[in-house]
Amino acid sequence: MSNSVNRLKGTLPKIGIRPTIDGRAGVRESLEKQTKDMAMRTAKLFEENLRHPSGEPVECVVSGTIGGVAEAAECAELFARQGVGVSVTVTPCWCYGSETMDMDPSIPKAVWGFNGTERPGAVYLAAVLAGHSQKGLPAFSIYGRDVQDASDDSIPGDVCEKLLRFAKAGLAAAYMKGKSYLSVGSVSMGIAGSIVNESFFQKYLGMRNEYVDMSELNRRMDLGIYDREEYDKALSWTKANCIEGDDPNPEADQHTRQQKDAEWETVVKMTLIVRDLMIGNGKLAEMGYNEESKGHNALVSGFQGQRQWTDFMPNGDFTEAILNSSFDWNGIRQAFVVATENDALNGAAMLFGHLLTDTSQIFSDVRTFWSPEAVKRVTGKELTGMAKDGMIHLINSGSSTLDGTGEQTRDGKPAMKPYWDITSDEADKCLKATRFRAAETGYFRGGGFSSCFLTKGGMPVTMSRINLVDGLGPFLQIAEGYTVDLPEDIHKILDERTNPTWPTTWFVPRLNGKGPFKDVYSVMANWGANHGAISYGHIGADLITLASMLRIPVSMHNVEEDSIFRPSSWSAFGMDAEGADYRACANFGPLYK
Repeated sequence: MSNSVNRLKGTLPKIGIRPTIDGRAGVRESLEKQTKDMAMRTAKLFEENLRHPSGEPVECVVSGTIGGVAEAAECAELFARQGVGVSVTVTPCWCYGSETMDMDPSIPKAVWGFNGTERPGAVYLAAVLAGHSQKGLPAFSIYGRDVQDASDDSIPGDVCEKLLRFAKAGLAAAYMKGKSYLSVGSVSMGIAGSIVNESFFQKYLGMRNEYVDMSELNRRMDLGIYDREEYDKALSWTKANCIEGDDPNPEADQHTRQQKDAEWETVVKMTLIVRDLMIGNGKLAEMGYNEESKGHNALVSGFQGQRQWTDFMPNGDFTEAILNSSFDWNGIRQAFVVATENDALNGAAMLFGHLLTDTSQIFSDVRTFWSPEAVKRVTGKELTGMAKDGMIHLINSGSSTLDGTGEQTRDGKPAMKPYWDITSDEADKCLKATRFRAAETGYFRGGGFSSCFLTKGGMPVTMSRINLVDGLGPFLQIAEGYTVDLPEDIHKILDERTNPTWPTTWFVPRLNGKGPFKDVYSVMANWGANHGAISYGHIGADLITLASMLRIPVSMHNVEEDSIFRPSSWSAFGMDAEGADYRACANFGPLYK
């Protein structure tokens, strides 16, 4: 396993805790210990339960108690010096609202007002939230359902849930700020998502956009601008661990063994080079390539591939699959986020999932809805179990993370885990469950290898997607559901109708009988584009919280109402929650406008 390391430029964002207090002499002194203790308990909760996706621990910065505007300014200065990206104000008592509030417009913020009767923490909470709304600085309200005694130093379960959901989403927002999306190539086959919208990345995510022509890969391969020692290690590991599958092409169209061996060498070099383009590589500076050694500080990237590259060079499937996985020749490590066909919008959705769960992400075409009737007609078999009402075939040309095989386990069930929880045996099983089949030359004239596996059923997953509509802006779609197992004879017939060289995930969304989720067909029919990002776990509520911070409305979801957590001012925009979300996002505008 690789060591926990922040591989990008910039410090990891910290969580700032702001203990506010009644500033009146005599009253303040009686509340100092209770207020400070509340802040320290909050910091402990975060530090014991959260990590950065790199594996490094989350740090908290606790300011002194804030009784008025001067101390609020001192706190702001402290947070700026310490690299705080998220702030949580905590108090057990009344405080002066507009004097003590966090005024930084670009930092996600929440306020926890202690629910106790001895002091009016809830009154301050209501007052300061009104101030946030009035000043156009939305904040999240955290208020326990049950009254606690003043001496109670526990954090109730409902408060813990909201604190952790807010903090993880806030860290995700802060982590994106100042990083890059790297386009390797341009628009793939007219796919709208790969028409990179700089305004979206800059104003909503706080990110830069970087561009490299695909010819840069040729230059680096031809001139040997990559770590030669690591290349030898990577090629050896690939030959030993990446199993080559059957060639699906007609015999006359198959590449020779000599051609395939050369293609393996090329795709391994491509993998090293795309990684170096994203995060840099100090070894290149030692070789005399100082500029190339810097990288583009890319938190996420996309590789165009089709068709200008793949018409004459090996495809990017191996590169994307290995980078998106939680392991390679250097061991088990944090997954990268690489979007196939340079679909930047799906790359952003993958990034959201990665930052919220610390796990690798599946990139797929949302390819086909299979109704029970269609399955019966084609296979002669009845669908049963979770798939009885039909399912969606998620499949794409080999860019999905190998973690998506489901060969990792949690509590004896298939899972996808943060890299620090993955064992070497689990990584080995993921590799053994994958075949790298020669690319179909009808799609990829230049050859290459596409990863092929079948995702195990029984995993809770969330499919998401960001889309853009002219005049409306970005919006997010969410569908929680499960991967499912099909009988082998049904899977084989359905899979071979599409492309048996690509990884398949059979997905059933959770239905609620309403709107886009009245049936499986409606989920497919309402999906906004040809791609989706699939993350392990039911994380729809976390995605909604993050989207509200960034001011991205959610157009469809199947998350339980009680789990939805948005800024308190969203309640001012009407009683229909999703319509209010659109109106609030439009009113406040993107976070970095």
